[in-house]
Amino acid sequence: MSEVKSESETPKGDLAIRVLAMPENTNPAGDIFGGWVLSQMDIAGGLVTKRFAKGRTVTVAVESMVFHLPVLVGDTLCCYVEILKTGRTSITVKIESWVTRQYKEGREKVTEGIFTYVSVSEDRVPQPFQDSYEE
Repeated sequence: MSEVKSESETPKGDLAIRVLAMPENTNPAGDIFGGWVLSQMDIAGGLVTKRFAKGRTVTVAVESMVFHLPVLVGDTLCCYVEILKTGRTSITVKIESWVTRQYKEGREKVTEGIFTYVSVSEDRVPQPFQDSYEE
């Protein structure tokens, strides 16, 4: 895992989700399972992209994922989503996950990744985005 200097860095994007890491989300080593973190990031990205699309979006790719630091039981995981680019039916976002550690000050970046979603109809067919995006 690479060390991140979080003190001078701030999250990029909008806060989309905040969740408490619980004991049932741990791996055999006692840290929060990476798949749980990835799923929280995917949920956060889905919330932002469906608002952009004014409808349903589905995850089509996780282009990169970097785990910098472990997430521990009792940490509050916060996922920030920044729109990187949009196409006719697709939207690519960068998602950063930061934690506030239980009983400690400050926050640390623990993961980041690039996710791509596609706008789909009720029949799960790709469809172009609506005309305008409302925050």
